Amino acid sequence: MNNMKIRRTAIAVAAATLLPFSLAACSDSGKDGASGSGSDKSSEATAPAAPATPDASMAMDKPFGPACAGVPAEGAGSFDGMAKDPVATAASNNPALSTLVAAVKQAGLVDTLNNAKDITVFAPTNDAFAKIPKADLDKVLADKATLTKILTYHVVGQKLTPKQLENGSFETLEKGKLTTSGSGEAYKVNDTSNVVCGNVKTANANVYIVDTVLMPK
Repeated sequence: MNNMKIRRTAIAVAAATLLPFSLAACSDSGKDGASGSGSDKSSEATAPAAPATPDASMAMDKPFGPACAGVPAEGAGSFDGMAKDPVATAASNNPALSTLVAAVKQAGLVDTLNNAKDITVFAPTNDAFAKIPKADLDKVLADKATLTKILTYHVVGQKLTPKQLENGSFETLEKGKLTTSGSGEAYKVNDTSNVVCGNVKTANANVYIVDTVLMPK
């Protein structure tokens, strides 16, 4: 009997001694599992995001409009080539602006435009000048004061972004006012002239090529 009591007592002591260690081991195992789960969540949270799509404003930093397709793909008259030259020189390399360039030279405005800082030029195409009856155009080209007045009305003394054209009113170098309206890739100047190739960069100007000659009021 005494031997059995002693044996039972020894077993009970051993069980009491081992039980806390078993519980501690189970508790540690649970913590490890939780830690592992948290680690997984942390790695998920810090996973690299998918590349962002290009912002619309970045897209609008490029030239836009149907007439842009007619700009040479390379050389001095290309968009890259024009960006390296001041505005009058850049325009002289664009075949669609040859009448404007001849008018600028006739008015003696080449140096004025090339030396100006941060301007915007609304540049009429050859087709825009062709809308004016030849007799009237010849008369204007022969009158330097009138020609200068018309050409400087196409110039604003700041670089305008497409966003600024959405609902704008700007003073020109001629001291008159012109208005702009539109959005996206469709803009009008004075409600009569369409921007057919916009946001063309030159060394000192932003150029918006238009399909109608603007007349000062």
